[in-house]
Amino acid sequence: MFLRSGIECYDFLDGVLFGRGVILRNKSDGYALSYQRSRIMGKASSGMFAGRKLRKRRKGFRWAYAPYKRRMLGLDYKADPLEGAPQGRAIVLEKVGVECRQPNSAVRKCVRAQLIKNGKVVTAFLPGDGALNFIDEHDEVQIEGIGGAEGKAYGDLPGTRYRVYTVNGVSLDALLRGKKEKPRR
Repeated sequence: MFLRSGIECYDFLDGVLFGRGVILRNKSDGYALSYQRSRIMGKASSGMFAGRKLRKRRKGFRWAYAPYKRRMLGLDYKADPLEGAPQGRAIVLEKVGVECRQPNSAVRKCVRAQLIKNGKVVTAFLPGDGALNFIDEHDEVQIEGIGGAEGKAYGDLPGTRYRVYTVNGVSLDALLRGKKEKPRR
């Protein structure tokens, strides 16, 4: 390693590595900068007008990164039954009990509901003690995300991404507290 005109350089095989080229030892004027591509550099374009090429190349490499690919192709949006909406209306098809994950041991009360907007069937959790008693088949419920990371399942509930918050236009919380009665349809 030696210092020449304020630039630190490293010895490299037959010459000295310097940016994109190699400073070759020359007998006449001491040193001459040779813009030959060294063997340890990549194959990217270089030069004053290579900006467009470099940007295009970098853009291509980004597709190898899974989150970028999912975002650009809109895969998470396409797979979302609510289609990006915060809530949705659905018709109850059946009541189901979902066994929760280890180390907990319980049967969580849920419903299978069909969304009105697109006909997709989802599983929605019924929060609160005795909430299952207020829901019958063919009731109209409103569902929202249960609050799991990235719209996924929450806590010990496998495969349950949504929860019910109204039944036939009445808040499930009000029904549980005894403030309101469920309307007869």
